Amino acid sequence: MAVYIALLRGINVSGQKLIKMDRLQRLFEALSFQRVRTYIQSGNVVFEAEGQSTESLSAKLQQQIGQEFGFDVPVIVRTADELEAVLERNPFEEEVKKGEGKLYVTLLADLPQAEAVAALESLQTEVDSFRVIGREVYILCRESYGKSQFSNNFLEKKLKLAATTRNWATMNKLVQMGRG
Repeated sequence: MAVYIALLRGINVSGQKLIKMDRLQRLFEALSFQRVRTYIQSGNVVFEAEGQSTESLSAKLQQQIGQEFGFDVPVIVRTADELEAVLERNPFEEEVKKGEGKLYVTLLADLPQAEAVAALESLQTEVDSFRVIGREVYILCRESYGKSQFSNNFLEKKLKLAATTRNWATMNKLVQMGRG
């Protein structure tokens, strides 16, 4: 059995697309996934399944969530090892240690096109820094994520990919949960 983490985009925000975590957990269990655990209300699910591609799991989960809850929810799936590698590749480790900002990670549904990344990189600011590494965008917010130009919606539009964003503490907790 492989360990996966499903990250739902845009649920339980401002009273929209409400999904109770216990119902979400039951849905995953009904799909024959094992050791299903949720973390906070933003739609993070750690589970075990027979080796499947993250793409096929994402498509299956999006379809099942749509049927169960009546609305579309993009679902980004990573293996536990992939999520651990995201932590290891942190390009802003020194800045975070020095207290120079808070770190967020936007997980992309696929690899972004090089042209889209180049266009995005031309928009760097002094307030917020970001790096695109593989299927992730690391964002160092020196003020607050709520004031950042590099919101999830902005990155989705610029990179033309579905995405979901988590803070660094959540990413660390999900990796910890994936380990055991």
